[in-house]
Amino acid sequence: MKLISTNICKTSDIGVNDNLFGGRMLSWLDESGSIMASSVCGSANVITLKIDEVLFKRPVKVKEQIRIYGKVEHIGNTSVKLFLEARRINIHDNTEDVVCSTCMLFVNIDENGNPLRIVK
Repeated sequence: MKLISTNICKTSDIGVNDNLFGGRMLSWLDESGSIMASSVCGSANVITLKIDEVLFKRPVKVKEQIRIYGKVEHIGNTSVKLFLEARRINIHDNTEDVVCSTCMLFVNIDENGNPLRIVK
């Protein structure tokens, strides 16, 4: 698995139960997946087509760091499927706990929004 990004949970990211809002985590996953998909496709023009089931396993609190890792599951003609995993970091001993995971499908597109063959 390749490290894609690191985020810090801020007060503005917290929901009513003092945990990271799930929508914020989805945003981080989507952004990280787009970064990795762009690299795989060799293009900045990728869009999210599908997010599989997201399993939220552990809460995230203010000041905790989240590392998002990814790996390529499949490369098609115009799309790439990624497995993404978000991990909470214990900064004292540098251990990681999985917070959530999912698979996401991204499509390479041209300037008009049409699927574009991946040539990498």
